[in-house]
Amino acid sequence: MTKENSTARMKLLVDQLQNLAYEYYVLDNPTLSDAVYDGLIRELKSIEDAYPDLILPTSPTQRIIGEPLSSFKKVEHSSRMLSLNDVFSKEDIEAWVVRMNKLLPSTNPEYFCDIKMDGLACAIVYIDGKFSQAVTRGDGVTGEDVTANVKTIANVPLELRSVPQSKRFLTGRTEIRGEIIMTKTVFENINKDRSEKNLPVFANPRNLAAGTIRQLDPRLVADRKLQFRAWDLIRQDSEELTTNELAYKTILDLGVSTNNSPGVFTKITDVMNYLDEVADKRDNLKYNIDGVVIKLNNRQNFRKLGVVGKNPRAAVAYKFQAEEATTIVSDIVISIGRTGAATPVAVFNPVIVAGTTVQHASLHNSDEIEKKDIRIGDTVVIYKAGDIIPQVNKVLEQFRPKMAPKFSMEKELARQYPELTFERPNGEVVYRVKGATGPLILKKAVEHYASKSALDIDTLGEKNVSALVDAGLVKDIAGIYLITKQRLLELDRFAEISADKLIKAIADKKNPPLSNFIYGLGIRHVGSQTAVDLANKFRRLDSLGTATYQQLKEVEGIGEIVAESILGWFADDDNERLLSKFRSINVWPKDVKAIGGPLVGLKFVITGTLNSLGRDEAGELIRSKGGTFQSSIGTETDFLVVGENVGAGKLKKATKLGTKQISEDDLLKLLEKS
Repeated sequence: MTKENSTARMKLLVDQLQNLAYEYYVLDNPTLSDAVYDGLIRELKSIEDAYPDLILPTSPTQRIIGEPLSSFKKVEHSSRMLSLNDVFSKEDIEAWVVRMNKLLPSTNPEYFCDIKMDGLACAIVYIDGKFSQAVTRGDGVTGEDVTANVKTIANVPLELRSVPQSKRFLTGRTEIRGEIIMTKTVFENINKDRSEKNLPVFANPRNLAAGTIRQLDPRLVADRKLQFRAWDLIRQDSEELTTNELAYKTILDLGVSTNNSPGVFTKITDVMNYLDEVADKRDNLKYNIDGVVIKLNNRQNFRKLGVVGKNPRAAVAYKFQAEEATTIVSDIVISIGRTGAATPVAVFNPVIVAGTTVQHASLHNSDEIEKKDIRIGDTVVIYKAGDIIPQVNKVLEQFRPKMAPKFSMEKELARQYPELTFERPNGEVVYRVKGATGPLILKKAVEHYASKSALDIDTLGEKNVSALVDAGLVKDIAGIYLITKQRLLELDRFAEISADKLIKAIADKKNPPLSNFIYGLGIRHVGSQTAVDLANKFRRLDSLGTATYQQLKEVEGIGEIVAESILGWFADDDNERLLSKFRSINVWPKDVKAIGGPLVGLKFVITGTLNSLGRDEAGELIRSKGGTFQSSIGTETDFLVVGENVGAGKLKKATKLGTKQISEDDLLKLLEKS
């Protein structure tokens, strides 16, 4: 994204995020989920990281959260209620640990972990052990005085409990910070009652708790049965509490509720195990949680590390895998399945959803695109159906680029497949290749897979392929590996020797070279040389399957159309099932090892006929020595190998570009070098 485009996108994000923050924090009536909001915040942060000089002073990253409601008295906090940096993977946690260790080496840190409640943050002040005041987080510096309402919460003590080990905290000012929440059961009962009275139900416990605590009538608050769960204790003398573990224990001693499930660990691997344990029991808890807070246990070291912007260095909030995320649709490509069906696929900037990175999602058919009005350039909400298949949930139209054209299935079919004709049969929602049937396409696919330039499977030619498909022995290209001798002998074309020969020929190609396998898959626009280039670039089929549009465009000779075709092929549900089948029967291409040799970095083109080598054989030898074999001369071509009976075209172009011309003997000498 250019700097100019980034400026416009940043301003749009800031404006919309301010609207969302007002709905969420001030009105307690959000129109989008937390996961969607987090996704937009992450996008804004990524642009600001790339162009820090463009950061707007009104950006939500420059403050903690929204403004307090004006209907309550505003109160300044004794010390800022800081927000925490969110992390979304265990790799992020490891990186955070590395950063801290650089700033405070050789401290043998302990990590204090606690469940992150999904509620309304609040600070309760006790003077000489007696309840005095309650203030919401607000913007972190100034909050709202909600004393009267919090005083009605049954588990908030009006006087702190006195025990010998914590008696000193009953003198002076003691501030306990925590979360105001509503249990799932209370929430469900409230909604059930409202439903029976034909009243609108509430969206979730967190929003209801936040909205309740801001009611002006404390009697209503008392009826809602809110709870307070503490997570920190603040005293004027910071040396009174040496660790977060001690602060937590003191809170309990004083008679204030906590989550009762903290952990203190010296090894980061134990922290990871704690995360997994909390995630496993998350659905069975009585209240909603959205992650785990991890911070240094030693409070002195915590303070030493200081604050960056609005976030302490010594703590992070690990957020559970989002079930939704936002991203931008960069393209809509169309994949042709083995039955001739045309399926539109949304290609978008890679985004993590439910723990995995996704970058494309099936749009199913043109009616679905029309219904959701999905356009290239749209910001969309992605979710995983059944936690497996990525889907586009909806379009955030407020982020739509101006003049973004509606998607036309017919126009895109004509653009992406100009050599094919499509029809949409009456009563169907799917466009199909006209005149092409499933068996016909399958036969062509198997023939291509077995061809000399692909897997080179001996005796699996056109007639044998036709016989196998017609007999129902092969239903996809992976099916050839499941053919048995007994089934072959049932066909007129095969006897003992021919059946044995075919079975062996197929078995010999269970682990082919990656480039041959890529070419054999029949991805549209991917020829044998492009397959080689892809194999050398990505080295593993899995890496190719997860490659982004930009990564594909970095491969020499791959432009927009080829990149779209590759993305579309790997996004197709039928093709995903095909690859899974290959893997399940132990058929998989070999990874490409790092290529060395005397020709690394050199590019060759051959013109004319060679006496000692065929063109394909010469190309394989060049590649085996680390060189690149090209089909046409370009500005990056190093050598034109001139054989016999050459045409004038390549010679003329080589002369014009200054490409060095060598003979067949010169090439052989280069190949012989070790």
